[in-house]
This record gives sequence, C-alpha cells and structure tokens, in this order.
Amino acid sequence: MSAKKGNSPMDYALSYLTSRDRTVWEMQTYLEEKEFGESDVDQTIGRLTELGLLSDRKYAEQFIRTRLATKPVSKSHLYRQLAEHHVPSEIITEFLAKIPEENELQNAVEIAAKFYRQFQSLEPETRRMRVLSRLEARGFRFDVSQRAYEKAQANTEEE
Repeated sequence: MSAKKGNSPMDYALSYLTSRDRTVWEMQTYLEEKEFGESDVDQTIGRLTELGLLSDRKYAEQFIRTRLATKPVSKSHLYRQLAEHHVPSEIITEFLAKIPEENELQNAVEIAAKFYRQFQSLEPETRRMRVLSRLEARGFRFDVSQRAYEKAQANTEEE
C-alpha cells in the first residue's frame, strides 16, 4: 500500500484503526510512513480525535483494563508498556493511580504462587530468591514482592 494509490490519509487511518485502538503517536508514525505531508497527518489526527476514534486516554484505559484482565502485572510494568506506545506520562499516571493498591498485591500473589509451586523442589531460601527475582522482573516493588511471597507460601502450605 502506498499513499500514491489515491487513498486519502483518512482512508489509511480508518483502516489502521480497524484491528485495535492506536495512540496518537502510532497513528502519526503510520501516516508519515505512508508519505503523507505534515498538514494532512495533523488534519487527519485532529479529525479522528474530534470523532472520538483516536485518543491516548481511551487507549491507556483500554490497555490497562485488558492487561489486568488477562495477566497479572505490576503498575510499573504497565507504565513501561504504555510509555513504549508514547502515551503521555500524565495520562499513564492518572490511570495507574485508579488501580487500587490491593490489586497490585493480588497480582503479585498470583505470580508468586505460580513460581512458588514451580520452584517447589528447591531449597527454601533459593526458592524465595527465585520467586522474588521473578516478581522484581515484572516490576513489583520489593515490599509488595515480599508480602506476595509470604502469602503464596502460606496459601500453598494450607493446601
């Protein structure tokens, strides 16, 4: 596909939006790659924004909702992922602030329990270090990771 085939920037933009929501930056990059001029790109993004079809706020909200529903992750991991899509930091911070701290701990406990069982054959201190390492790699703060490990340990011993 090329912009030279007669399709308008809006045609390309609407097609690009059919598979999933996009950020303003993603749309801008996409249209620029199609070799549309700055004015055409700005007008198309403006119009999509007016129509409610393109919104970094909507993107961030949907992204967070989907990620939290499908896989337990930390707020810092979500922040990094959204930043990679060039969502403005103030929007990311606003939406992450709406996630209750209990959710962060609950997500960490889910991950800790999985790895606690997986590393069951290891010595207790080695298992603890490996589980905490996995939680840290997923962006959980140390205090949350430590509490999650303790809960996973207690839950597993109760079973």
